[in-house]
Amino acid sequence: MDRNQKADLVSALNASLQEMGAVIVTRNLGMTVAQSTDLRQKMRDAGASYKVTKNRLTKIAIEGTDYAGIADMLTGPVGLASSADPVAAAKIAVEFAKTNDKLEIVGGGMGTQVLDAEGVKALAALPSLDELRAKIVGLLVAPATKLATVTQAPAAKLARVFNAYAEKDAA
Repeated sequence: MDRNQKADLVSALNASLQEMGAVIVTRNLGMTVAQSTDLRQKMRDAGASYKVTKNRLTKIAIEGTDYAGIADMLTGPVGLASSADPVAAAKIAVEFAKTNDKLEIVGGGMGTQVLDAEGVKALAALPSLDELRAKIVGLLVAPATKLATVTQAPAAKLARVFNAYAEKDAA
């Protein structure tokens, strides 16, 4: 990789980090290509990404971003899982690490907050942004649904009474 390619990689990584809600640092302890492909696919499905880059280039790329605090974690064979939704990347990385002993959660960052491995696991336990949106919509719709049910009940009872009188008169 020549100097221009490295500069392009650093600027692309820096630009993508500016848009991310969370970055999770993982250590790869001999994952196979199939395992790495599976992890990347799961990340893509969740709206996240997983990249393995040179630590030196990554340290240069995170300078001037909110994630400058994770520079100390970039030692050895590491990969970065990142997503705009702060929970998505953490959730997939933690779930994958539970089933694969060759992936270790080192730590990460959420904005300017640096997280250790336990912090990442706590972040993964939170509901995702989509789940929170669904709960909020459910909370907003519930009173309207109850109101519609309550206002329809007297009308339904009244209709049944009229129907009973009609059947009585017809007989």
